[in-house]
Amino acid sequence: MEDHLFADVDALAAFIAPHRRVLVLSGAGISTASGIPDYRDANGVRRGKAPMEGPAFRSSEAMRRRYWARSMIGWPKLAGTTPNAGHRALAALEIAGKISTILTQNVDGLHQQAGSSDVIELHGNIHRVVCLDCGATHTRRSVQDLLELANPELAASDAAALPDGDADLETAALAGFHVPPCPVCGGMLQPDVVFFGDGVPRARSEAAERAVAAADAVLVVGSSLVVFSGYRFCRMAAEAGKPIAAINRGVTRADPLLAIKSEEAAELLLPLLADRLGSAQA
Repeated sequence: MEDHLFADVDALAAFIAPHRRVLVLSGAGISTASGIPDYRDANGVRRGKAPMEGPAFRSSEAMRRRYWARSMIGWPKLAGTTPNAGHRALAALEIAGKISTILTQNVDGLHQQAGSSDVIELHGNIHRVVCLDCGATHTRRSVQDLLELANPELAASDAAALPDGDADLETAALAGFHVPPCPVCGGMLQPDVVFFGDGVPRARSEAAERAVAAADAVLVVGSSLVVFSGYRFCRMAAEAGKPIAAINRGVTRADPLLAIKSEEAAELLLPLLADRLGSAQA
């Protein structure tokens, strides 16, 4: 295993070294070592139940109760996670000028916590909440206080963690759950994330397209790229003749486009890669 690991480090170092602007496209696989479950298995098959969809959240009071009840239990576990060695190595590579923008599909904010500064959060950030009526933005921590105050009987519940601050809460526990309104206008609160069934906001999508256009190579870290909103950027890079490498356990939708692929754990490989390229760890 060590032989494979060091061979992959050599190959990826040779991939990155000649390029001035390497864009990193990251997914859930980089955060699993921080204790955040991912969505898919090594074959790219989704685990568990279907995710919340944006149209259902906004049109159904029952679906909003389901989301916020599960989030009230699951979000504190997510909020307590910290960046792992993979996140810190990417921050070190950015500081050293070896990579440029990080375009992440994750909503956990761990890249920024690790010290990365040029980060585009394609799907938003779970630690922010927006009012759909007045546009006010709230911290998820402040909304957590409102949720627990309104639902004290459920606040002490324990449930298995699921991806992105969700929790495996029994349906019976949702009866009578109270969803607090926006403290500013009394309107509907939604996490500042792109739900399934919703599109990435235009300004963010355009910023991501500009970052891909400015890059001269792409490194995928921890993403199966099954979701088109991430895969399309690999396709854009490939159509422009830009080389693509990946660090991901299991298949990716972009496998036919890859010049190099490693299935080693990102939290093991990336620190060695940063050391090989002469980056001081952040």
